[in-house]
Amino acid sequence: MQPSFSSTRHRLEFGFVWLLVRGLGILPRSVARAFGAGIGLFCFHLLGRLRQTGLRNLQIAYPEKTVEQHTSALRSLYLSLGHQIAEFCCMSRYTAKFAQEHIFRYEGLEHFLAARERGKGALVLTGHLGAWELSSFVHSLVGYPMGMVIRRLDNPLVDEFVNRIRCLHGNRVLHKDDFARGLLRAMAKNETVGILMDTNMTPPQGVFVPYFGVPACTASGLARVARATDATVIPGFLLWSEAEKRYILHFGAALEVVRTEDAEADALANTALFTSTIEQYVRSAPEQWLWLHRRWKTRPPGEPPIY
Repeated sequence: MQPSFSSTRHRLEFGFVWLLVRGLGILPRSVARAFGAGIGLFCFHLLGRLRQTGLRNLQIAYPEKTVEQHTSALRSLYLSLGHQIAEFCCMSRYTAKFAQEHIFRYEGLEHFLAARERGKGALVLTGHLGAWELSSFVHSLVGYPMGMVIRRLDNPLVDEFVNRIRCLHGNRVLHKDDFARGLLRAMAKNETVGILMDTNMTPPQGVFVPYFGVPACTASGLARVARATDATVIPGFLLWSEAEKRYILHFGAALEVVRTEDAEADALANTALFTSTIEQYVRSAPEQWLWLHRRWKTRPPGEPPIY
């Protein structure tokens, strides 16, 4: 039987990813990051459609800034993404000692430890800010493995390969197609799960809450699970510090989850709280957020499209 076009494409894509990861992975970290930065800048100039999406998003979020400022922020984002590619390619060889000496330090680790010791499970609120792929990996590397809610990649070969690296030190993957049950089981076992909660959704899974002052359709699943399980919700982001030339893994204080007799009102209020928290972190490092995503694509009824 001849392989289908899809399976052939999957093998070719996997081969490219494997060569990229192995090729950059054998280089010294500084050299790999330099190559990654080059890839990022190449994509910045090549991918015009994504660049336009990024500039539109920055115009929405920061209307007071100039086009030059928006472009500069977007260029910095591409550099950040290039560095993250390099870090992913090198991750499998990192040790706990190397990571703590050269890659990152904690800020607010006591908030994470307090959430875990509370005994009702911990939900780490995060987003596509900073080095999100590296964050859970280095956290597991130094002894704090966690679950990660992710979407399956379209290529199953690449998906398996990427997840194998992500989970080298005890992390585990929870797929979005088993989102609610997986989270409920994890909270019942007092586990920690990180959730990226800054992408566009559609109703009924998403509700409209403000993000940079503009209604954004946002997943309400985290809010519903937190309310149902009494789990602790803490923000967690791995941000690059140019001054220190390393990443800082920030854990914020536990968020005050609203719990009343009105489940739908609570879901809306808590989703707004979580989104506002993400916005605060994005504003602290706007050049590190994924402006390429069409965050405001879904509009409230009657509103014209943004893109």
